[in-house]
Amino acid sequence: MRKGFFLIAALSGFLAVALGAFAAHGLKSVTTPEMIAIFNLGVEYQFYHTFALIAVAFCSHWIRSRLLDWAGYLFIVGIMLFSGSLYLYALIGAKWTGPVTPMGGVCFLVGWLCIAVAMWRHRVVELN
Repeated sequence: MRKGFFLIAALSGFLAVALGAFAAHGLKSVTTPEMIAIFNLGVEYQFYHTFALIAVAFCSHWIRSRLLDWAGYLFIVGIMLFSGSLYLYALIGAKWTGPVTPMGGVCFLVGWLCIAVAMWRHRVVELN
């Protein structure tokens, strides 16, 4: 899945740049500064977890752990739920997305815990 994580991260990074540019230039005339800030928060967290997904892909070259795979999947789902719900709320006022945002946040948190446990369990072979 390493190649898949890299591919998804590349597409997510592309989309985050495009959405950030859209927020900076296209949203000014159609929504409030508060909604732009909410949209930008989605972009910000998408970037953080795009980089985390790249880290998972790199780490999985040296560490074989299903926990790293789970972390990658959780980051992808977290981006869709957390950032996606913020985008929808800011763009169309979809208040039903309110409960979805924290679910994405939980995915992010569990993904980070998966990385921590995978690293904790990994045995480092020292060469003397």
